[in-house]
Amino acid sequence: MNIRVNARGAARLMARHPWVYRSDVVGGPKEPGLYPVQAGAGVLALALYNPASEITVRAFSFDKAERPQEVLLDNLRKALRRRKKAITQEPQGAFRLAHAEGDLLPALVLDYYAGHGVLQVGSAALEPLTEALVEVIRSEVAPQSLLAKNNHKSRSLEGLPLEVKPLLGQVPDAVMVQESSILYRVDLKEGQKTGAFIDQRDNRIRLQAYRGKTALDVFSYHGSFALHLAQGFEQVVAVDSSALALQRAQENAQANRLSNITFKEANAFEFLREEERRRAHYDLIVLDPPAFAKSRRDLERAYAAYKEVNLRAMKLLPRGGILATASCSHHLSEAMFYQMLAEAASDAHRTVRVVEKRGQGWDHPVLLNVPETHYLKFAILEIV
Repeated sequence: MNIRVNARGAARLMARHPWVYRSDVVGGPKEPGLYPVQAGAGVLALALYNPASEITVRAFSFDKAERPQEVLLDNLRKALRRRKKAITQEPQGAFRLAHAEGDLLPALVLDYYAGHGVLQVGSAALEPLTEALVEVIRSEVAPQSLLAKNNHKSRSLEGLPLEVKPLLGQVPDAVMVQESSILYRVDLKEGQKTGAFIDQRDNRIRLQAYRGKTALDVFSYHGSFALHLAQGFEQVVAVDSSALALQRAQENAQANRLSNITFKEANAFEFLREEERRRAHYDLIVLDPPAFAKSRRDLERAYAAYKEVNLRAMKLLPRGGILATASCSHHLSEAMFYQMLAEAASDAHRTVRVVEKRGQGWDHPVLLNVPETHYLKFAILEIV
């Protein structure tokens, strides 16, 4: 049985956007699964389907193939083969091996941490294929272990249980990952997301090129940016509101024999305001906040929050100072991100030059047809 969509749903698929919402589905099976999608007499795509989900259709192929499961598994093989060279060259590194829609694998994420894999499945249509997915992963990259970390809230929207369980091998609680010259610990079972924020890996490594006396890492979490900055700056301050996160950051600093990082437990907004009041200055500041805009209705409030932290940071930088700033909210587009930065610069009475426009790592691919895949914006700015 095929899924049938209306003209609006067909237009989305013909524009190569993979999502069709419930309101544009006019017929289909009663149970979740992998099915062809048609409008009129023509098949437009192969898709994951869940009639109970708001995003009812998630296309993974726009070819008119007949065996949806084989096509999906082949998409996974292709994604893994694109990353094989990287994990061969850096077996102790961390990489995303499958990036959901970016790899034509909707609702599927697979990350690699020093030989161990963490899998997340977020679709009721995909869940029954877990064993087949594991077999492809085992045959292509042969991880030492594989963990299903299916505890993200989006699974509840699909009617799926929240669970963390081993799928292959003996899963360790934590592993040490090598990122350029830095080591850091990843909690596979307890850490945020799949264990770490590896989409910022290339940006962290890029900041190793900078040198100076003082640097500030705000929203530091486990200190990932601070660790890299500590190699080029005499003193680094790492700020986070979580005492537990800062404890892990301190352990990471010790593992790298870095003694020039000061860890401060504080609310980022209050900390930046206080630093402005005492007229502090830093040569480089990193802002890597959480997603302030988790839905479109949060956008106005999130825009104001992003603007405030960037404005405060700009005031703490002298002429020649560097601001490395990010947003991981896909609802805040790249155009809006740079508009916000321009407004912050005007209100801070600073002339600011864009040194580099960056984003998520190469292993988190962006589809031009799917703006939601371009979620991470990262700007390196200079106070002129």
